Amino acid sequence: MKVKVAVIQESPVFFNKDASLQKVSSLCKTYAAKGCQLLVFPESFIPGYPRGFTFGATIGNRTKAGRSLYAQYHKQSISLEGQDLQFLEDVARENGIYLVLGVTEKEKKHGSLYCSMLYISPSAGLLGVHRKIKPTGTERIVWAEGDASSLVTFDTRVGLLGGLICWENYMPLARLSMYQKGVQIYLAPTADARPEWIASLQHIALEGRCFVIGCNQYFTRSMYPESFRALLPEETEEICPGGSVVVSPLGKIIEGPLWNKADALICSLDLDEVAQSRLDFDPVGHYSRNDLFRFEVEGQPDTQKEEL
Repeated sequence: MKVKVAVIQESPVFFNKDASLQKVSSLCKTYAAKGCQLLVFPESFIPGYPRGFTFGATIGNRTKAGRSLYAQYHKQSISLEGQDLQFLEDVARENGIYLVLGVTEKEKKHGSLYCSMLYISPSAGLLGVHRKIKPTGTERIVWAEGDASSLVTFDTRVGLLGGLICWENYMPLARLSMYQKGVQIYLAPTADARPEWIASLQHIALEGRCFVIGCNQYFTRSMYPESFRALLPEETEEICPGGSVVVSPLGKIIEGPLWNKADALICSLDLDEVAQSRLDFDPVGHYSRNDLFRFEVEGQPDTQKEEL
């Protein structure tokens, strides 16, 4: 079974939800026309990863201007109850694609924000949501923590999908929570543009014996609204150079890394390679020692099988 994938290394219309949704729609139409079945977007593509922002927060103090900026970010974040979700489900259905999209999600009941990864099917709509279980560093100022209920996996027509966001991938037990579900296509949207990140994704592919898709934004200073540029500490024009990549279950780079431009990686994944790679290593199968080790994630849901 082969799956044609597009890894979208683009930028949103920063802090503009409606315009960014329209950009997602346009990109989906473009790559669906090229025969792509699965489209993957970067971390917090909507309304944009707030790189360089402090939101006026220091230990023991928050500023009025920082609170105002957070309110803007909150307003432009995605709600999964109402028109935002309906729009994305329509995009997936109309283009016949599976859509995996990084967003900042606005939780309706208490209003907290989460760094989330949405899984959307062309036939079933929203399959589920992964919320980042540990925002990194000062990301914790704006993003709440997800729990085990969002360590989700989905058995779909394009393979068994699952994954983690950015530096969650450095949490060994979080990775194992994905491996134990038999993930075939492991999704790792990120904002990390270091060359070292590529090596991490190769390790995950080798360790999990799965395809790994790393997807990052390409972003420059001039893409920020002028009112926000003064908030950025960097002096260079290129804020995030990208580095999107696709890695095979044997740790070989198939496509990328893609640097220094907005574009997409397009490739065909042969899912038979997953089984082939497990001949000599299977992290939760014949290469595990269940007589020595026990691993259980309290509250992790069973893999959801898509109704075909």
